[in-house]
Amino acid sequence: MYELFYYPGNASMAPHFVLEELGVPFELRLVDRKRNGQKDPEYMKRNPLGRIPTLVDGDLVLFESAAICLHLADRHPEANLVPVLGSDDRAHLYKWLMFLTNTIQPDLMEFFYPDRHTTRAEGIPAVRAAAEQRSQSGFVVIDDVLRSAGPYLLGERPSVADFFLLMLVQWAQDLSERPSRLAGIRRCADLIAARPGVQRAVVTEGLGPLY
Repeated sequence: MYELFYYPGNASMAPHFVLEELGVPFELRLVDRKRNGQKDPEYMKRNPLGRIPTLVDGDLVLFESAAICLHLADRHPEANLVPVLGSDDRAHLYKWLMFLTNTIQPDLMEFFYPDRHTTRAEGIPAVRAAAEQRSQSGFVVIDDVLRSAGPYLLGERPSVADFFLLMLVQWAQDLSERPSRLAGIRRCADLIAARPGVQRAVVTEGLGPLY
């Protein structure tokens, strides 16, 4: 049985969505960030930087949210959340998932935690403003694709990239221009958010209405 170490609303959201979508047995293990549980020595044996999430799959211990999503989808190909290995669609999946996790997500983290990106307090507002601009530009790229070739990032069928996108859309509601107001993103997010597995995860995590 899978074990997902999580905290509500954190980067464990996307793997939680995927696990529920797959309908496979799993257990949630709360990492209490309010008590700095992610820095507990026992947890850091599984995740050396003390971040969330971590997935335990038998003897396999895996961290990084995008990697966990890919692994779960590969373990259960019958769910059709990833295209066939070696196909053009598989390459596009890698592209969009990496764009989300390597481009948009770091910009959002800089927006939320600008103090971590400068040693000068007076520079914090500028760091945050620049990160917001980059985040919004990244979401526009995603929206353009979804409006022209959607409703999902790979076209007619959902993939793990769409579940990951929903997580970032949920995080991004403090941006001055919310990505959920972009037509293509809103359509995709609404479709994924309405899936029964996602609804179960939202209830379990106590997230309330999304975006």
